[in-house]
Amino acid sequence: MTTDRKRLLAAPPPASNSPPAASSGVGSTSVPPQSQQPKPTSVPPQSLPPNSLPGPQLPPLLARLNETAVAFVEHLGQFGRMTWGALKSMFERPLEIRSTLYQMEALGVRSAAIASVTALFVGMVMAVQFAIGLQKFGGMEYTGRIIGLSFSRELAPTLTAVIVGGRIGAGIAAEVGSMAVTEQIDAIRALGANPVKKLVLPRLLASVVVMPVLGAFALVLGFGGAMLVCATEFGIPAGFFLRTALGSVTFMDYFSGMYKTPFFGAIIALVGCHFGLITRGGTEGVGHATTRTVVVTSIAILIADFFLTKMSILLFPTR
Repeated sequence: MTTDRKRLLAAPPPASNSPPAASSGVGSTSVPPQSQQPKPTSVPPQSLPPNSLPGPQLPPLLARLNETAVAFVEHLGQFGRMTWGALKSMFERPLEIRSTLYQMEALGVRSAAIASVTALFVGMVMAVQFAIGLQKFGGMEYTGRIIGLSFSRELAPTLTAVIVGGRIGAGIAAEVGSMAVTEQIDAIRALGANPVKKLVLPRLLASVVVMPVLGAFALVLGFGGAMLVCATEFGIPAGFFLRTALGSVTFMDYFSGMYKTPFFGAIIALVGCHFGLITRGGTEGVGHATTRTVVVTSIAILIADFFLTKMSILLFPTR
């Protein structure tokens, strides 16, 4: 009997299905039973609202193109709204005459040097190229006519707009962008003034006025540079060069080139003001705005030049 009792006492206790009791000691953790843990519930997709369903993922290239297209449309909307505001404010009092005159001096007079140097050396290069090319065919006497037509119809207005536009547009974007990041534009709005009238309109009017003057100035200097090279390097008399150049250029040729310059001036001023007004991010943002202004201004001028040239051919056909 004693032996059987010892065997019963030495045997392990039977396993029970009840959870172990939680210990009250430090560091002990209580594990909830498996039966008491919440089970995840799966909701069928049909029961979810339509807006909560994830849309189809676009490939990386298409996603990038989509973002670029959306940003381009947003820029066009902001650009159009700013342009319309500037045109409306043109007829509102008070007139920004003093600011416009200051911008004409800053954008036009200070750009005369770069326009002069560009036109002078482009005329010299064209004289060398055309004279050498025509010398092979015995047609050096046509050098003045070709340079006169090419300069008056295309090179004087377009090249001047691209070169001068980079300087003017970058200066406008840097100036207006600095005002934007230092919250000066917000201060103008807080005082009840219109930033478009105060900042955009004077620069737009000044740029439209000075670009035809710079284009005509570049035309004269380009003729002078080409005439100088032809007289000194190729023995073409200056009087003969000038007589043949002016004899082949009509008023319509001159007008078909010069009428583009106000449009180029408007593009330069509006693009610079647009990127300046939307500048964010401190001095780094000002640098990005300046770079984008130079690139966009050059491309926009060349695109506009194509359509304006086609329009001039339709309106003033050459005989």
